[in-house]
Amino acid sequence: MKAYFAGGCFWCMTPVFKAYGVDRVVCGYSGGKEKNPSYKDVKAQKTGHRETVMIEYDPVKVPYKKLLDIFFSNVDPFDAGGQFIDRGHSYTLAVFYTSDEEKELVRARISKLREGSGKDVFVSVEPFSEFYEAEEYHQDYYLKNPSEFEKELETSGRKPL
Repeated sequence: MKAYFAGGCFWCMTPVFKAYGVDRVVCGYSGGKEKNPSYKDVKAQKTGHRETVMIEYDPVKVPYKKLLDIFFSNVDPFDAGGQFIDRGHSYTLAVFYTSDEEKELVRARISKLREGSGKDVFVSVEPFSEFYEAEEYHQDYYLKNPSEFEKELETSGRKPL
Protein backbone atom coordinates (compact mmCIF):
# COMPACT_ATOMS: atom_id res chain seq x y z
CA MET A 1 0.00 0.00 0.00
CA LYS A 2 0.97 3.64 -0.33
CA ALA A 3 0.49 6.65 1.94
CA TYR A 4 1.38 10.30 1.35
CA PHE A 5 2.55 12.78 3.98
CA ALA A 6 3.75 16.37 3.63
CA GLY A 7 5.82 17.00 6.75
CA GLY A 8 8.01 19.93 5.80
CA CYS A 9 11.47 19.04 4.52
CA PHE A 10 11.18 15.67 2.79
CA TRP A 11 14.85 14.89 3.50
CA CYS A 12 14.05 15.03 7.20
CA MET A 13 10.95 12.83 6.98
CA THR A 14 12.58 9.98 5.05
CA PRO A 15 14.70 8.35 7.79
CA VAL A 16 12.00 8.58 10.47
CA PHE A 17 9.63 6.45 8.39
CA LYS A 18 12.39 4.06 7.28
CA ALA A 19 13.31 3.47 10.92
CA TYR A 20 9.92 1.81 11.45
CA GLY A 21 10.27 -0.81 8.75
CA VAL A 22 8.26 0.59 5.88
CA ASP A 23 9.16 -0.90 2.51
CA ARG A 24 10.14 2.31 0.73
CA VAL A 25 10.13 6.09 1.16
CA VAL A 26 10.21 8.33 -1.92
CA CYS A 27 10.63 12.11 -1.86
CA GLY A 28 8.37 14.09 -4.14
CA TYR A 29 5.67 16.70 -4.56
CA SER A 30 1.88 16.62 -4.13
CA GLY A 31 -1.02 19.00 -3.91
CA GLY A 32 -0.28 21.43 -6.72
CA LYS A 33 -1.71 21.81 -10.19
CA GLU A 34 1.45 21.99 -12.32
CA LYS A 35 2.59 18.73 -13.90
CA ASN A 36 6.14 17.52 -13.19
CA PRO A 37 7.21 20.37 -10.92
CA SER A 38 10.88 20.97 -10.22
CA TYR A 39 12.40 21.33 -6.76
CA LYS A 40 13.46 24.87 -7.61
CA ASP A 41 9.88 25.92 -8.46
CA VAL A 42 8.30 24.08 -5.52
CA LYS A 43 10.81 25.61 -3.07
CA ALA A 44 10.15 29.07 -4.60
CA GLN A 45 6.42 28.57 -3.88
CA LYS A 46 5.51 28.75 -7.59
CA THR A 47 3.53 25.52 -8.03
CA GLY A 48 1.21 25.01 -5.05
CA HIS A 49 2.87 21.67 -4.25
CA ARG A 50 4.15 20.54 -0.88
CA GLU A 51 7.28 18.51 -0.30
CA THR A 52 5.79 15.07 0.28
CA VAL A 53 6.97 11.58 1.06
CA MET A 54 5.31 8.56 -0.48
CA ILE A 55 5.42 5.62 1.89
CA GLU A 56 5.16 2.10 0.50
CA TYR A 57 4.25 -0.23 3.33
CA ASP A 58 2.75 -3.54 4.37
CA PRO A 59 -0.22 -2.71 6.65
CA VAL A 60 0.27 -5.98 8.53
CA LYS A 61 3.80 -4.89 9.56
CA VAL A 62 3.13 -1.15 9.88
CA PRO A 63 -0.56 -0.21 10.14
CA TYR A 64 -1.73 3.17 8.85
CA LYS A 65 -2.35 4.30 12.45
CA LYS A 66 1.36 3.73 13.15
CA LEU A 67 2.24 5.85 10.10
CA LEU A 68 0.12 8.62 11.62
CA ASP A 69 1.98 8.21 14.94
CA ILE A 70 5.30 8.56 13.12
CA PHE A 71 4.11 11.59 11.16
CA PHE A 72 2.67 13.49 14.12
CA SER A 73 5.70 12.69 16.29
CA ASN A 74 8.03 14.35 13.79
CA VAL A 75 6.22 17.58 12.92
CA ASP A 76 4.86 20.65 14.67
CA PRO A 77 1.12 20.54 13.88
CA PHE A 78 0.58 23.95 15.51
CA ASP A 79 2.73 25.84 12.98
CA ALA A 80 0.68 27.32 10.13
CA GLY A 81 3.63 28.76 8.20
CA GLY A 82 5.82 25.73 7.52
CA GLN A 83 8.04 23.48 9.58
CA PHE A 84 10.96 24.59 11.69
CA ILE A 85 13.17 26.92 9.58
CA ASP A 86 11.50 25.84 6.33
CA ARG A 87 8.79 28.41 5.64
CA GLY A 88 6.09 28.77 3.02
CA HIS A 89 3.28 26.67 1.59
CA SER A 90 5.59 23.98 0.19
CA TYR A 91 6.67 23.17 3.77
CA THR A 92 3.22 23.16 5.38
CA LEU A 93 1.67 19.96 6.65
CA ALA A 94 -0.77 17.76 4.79
CA VAL A 95 -1.98 14.20 4.72
CA PHE A 96 -3.16 13.09 1.30
CA TYR A 97 -5.65 10.30 1.92
CA THR A 98 -6.40 7.48 -0.52
CA SER A 99 -9.53 6.10 1.19
CA ASP A 100 -12.40 7.21 3.40
CA GLU A 101 -10.92 5.14 6.22
CA GLU A 102 -7.62 7.05 6.03
CA LYS A 103 -9.50 10.35 5.92
CA GLU A 104 -11.47 9.48 9.05
CA LEU A 105 -8.38 8.27 10.93
CA VAL A 106 -6.52 11.51 10.14
CA ARG A 107 -9.46 13.72 11.05
CA ALA A 108 -9.95 11.84 14.33
CA ARG A 109 -6.26 12.27 15.17
CA ILE A 110 -6.43 16.00 14.44
CA SER A 111 -9.60 16.41 16.54
CA LYS A 112 -8.00 14.58 19.46
CA LEU A 113 -4.87 16.72 19.17
CA ARG A 114 -6.91 19.94 19.02
CA GLU A 115 -9.04 18.95 22.02
CA GLY A 116 -6.03 17.82 24.05
CA SER A 117 -3.98 20.93 23.38
CA GLY A 118 -6.64 23.62 23.08
CA LYS A 119 -4.70 24.91 20.05
CA ASP A 120 -5.44 25.18 16.35
CA VAL A 121 -3.96 22.33 14.32
CA PHE A 122 -2.62 23.19 10.88
CA VAL A 123 -2.64 19.90 9.00
CA SER A 124 -4.47 19.92 5.70
CA VAL A 125 -6.42 16.73 4.95
CA GLU A 126 -6.74 16.36 1.20
CA PRO A 127 -7.68 13.64 -1.25
CA PHE A 128 -4.66 12.21 -3.01
CA SER A 129 -4.46 13.15 -6.67
CA GLU A 130 -0.88 13.11 -7.99
CA PHE A 131 2.60 12.44 -6.71
CA TYR A 132 5.64 13.57 -8.67
CA GLU A 133 8.91 11.96 -7.70
CA ALA A 134 11.61 14.49 -6.78
CA GLU A 135 14.93 14.63 -8.55
CA GLU A 136 17.27 11.70 -7.81
CA TYR A 137 19.66 13.68 -5.60
CA HIS A 138 16.82 14.14 -3.08
CA GLN A 139 16.19 10.41 -2.68
CA ASP A 140 17.80 8.99 0.48
CA TYR A 141 19.65 12.28 0.95
CA TYR A 142 20.54 11.32 4.52
CA LEU A 143 22.45 8.26 3.26
CA LYS A 144 24.15 10.00 0.33
CA ASN A 145 25.17 13.10 2.30
CA PRO A 146 25.33 12.16 5.99
CA SER A 147 27.29 15.16 7.29
CA GLU A 148 25.23 17.68 5.28
CA PHE A 149 22.05 15.96 6.46
CA GLU A 150 23.18 16.12 10.08
CA LYS A 151 23.80 19.87 9.65
CA GLU A 152 20.32 20.25 8.10
CA LEU A 153 18.72 18.55 11.11
CA GLU A 154 20.59 20.80 13.54
CA THR A 155 20.12 24.11 11.71
CA SER A 156 16.48 23.36 10.93
CA GLY A 157 15.62 22.88 14.59
CA ARG A 158 14.47 19.29 14.05
CA LYS A 159 17.39 17.96 16.09
CA PRO A 160 18.51 19.68 19.28
CA LEU A 161 22.12 20.90 19.26
